[in-house]
Amino acid sequence: MFGIDNTMLAIGGLAGLSAGAVAYAFLFNRIDNEKKAERRFQTVRAAETDRSVVKATRDRMNEAARRRKTVHDSLKELEQKQKAQGAYLKKPPIKIQIKQAGLSVTPRRFYLYSGACGGLLALAAAIAGTPLLVTLGALVVGALGLPRWFVSFWRARRVKAFLNEFPNALDIIVRAIKSGLPLNDGIRLIANESPEPVKTEFRRIVDSQQMGLTVPDAALRMTETMPCTEAGFFGIVLQIQAQAGGNLSEALGNLSRVLRDRKKMKAKVQALSMEAKASAAIIGALPFIVAGLVYLTSPNYIMPLFTTHVGNLVLGISGVWMLMGILVMRKMMNFEV
Repeated sequence: MFGIDNTMLAIGGLAGLSAGAVAYAFLFNRIDNEKKAERRFQTVRAAETDRSVVKATRDRMNEAARRRKTVHDSLKELEQKQKAQGAYLKKPPIKIQIKQAGLSVTPRRFYLYSGACGGLLALAAAIAGTPLLVTLGALVVGALGLPRWFVSFWRARRVKAFLNEFPNALDIIVRAIKSGLPLNDGIRLIANESPEPVKTEFRRIVDSQQMGLTVPDAALRMTETMPCTEAGFFGIVLQIQAQAGGNLSEALGNLSRVLRDRKKMKAKVQALSMEAKASAAIIGALPFIVAGLVYLTSPNYIMPLFTTHVGNLVLGISGVWMLMGILVMRKMMNFEV
């Protein structure tokens, strides 16, 4: 009985082992196929992830290329506009020059003032007993030279005052944008609070915007009343930002830093050329000083230059050569930054 139980246990164990072997044989292929399918799924998922990364990278590169092309096209278009306006604004009519100088004088009144100035100088030369040629020269200088020089002087003075305050105005706009205010509010803040002439120029931008122009287009027109490169930079920055996008506060901050660097460079160039300017001033004034001293010590020696035709011819030729030398020295001393 004990032998029969052992035999039955052995047979049951062998039967179970055989059933397990048969089940493993049938399930092995299925398990192997599932592992292969899982590996293929992982491979496909990794490939899809790689394709997504590559596509995202390609999209970023295409977007950067598109923005570069947009900026390039914008710069090219703005350069063409600047060239078109350059010939007109480099030597504008007297009406534009008066406007750029900030003078409230009409062209008609300016010509009346010019004629009166020329007449007064000619009358003073005639009363002094100068020759007819000198009197005519005084008339031309008074009518055409002095009034235009006065306008150019006030124009340059206004541009200098604008450049001294313009970087501070840009910094205020940058702070306004960083604090959450729109660009229009920053420009209105400058138009109301900044000193002249920055206040007037930004007021023109606000007025142009109320008439229907966009802020970039209105800023580009600033060079018509403020003939300096820095005003053109401001309009170009706003135009590029409006077309290509980007961080406006950072762009205006960089522009403010560039303007301050340009100002420092101009001051450095002026300091380095001061010695040459002093030498030129001494050389230019030396003939007049010598002539005055000779007249005080020996008037009969120098008077033939003013009383004879040969002396007048010598004075005329000397004045022309001296003018040419002064202009050459002025050209050598002035540097565009």
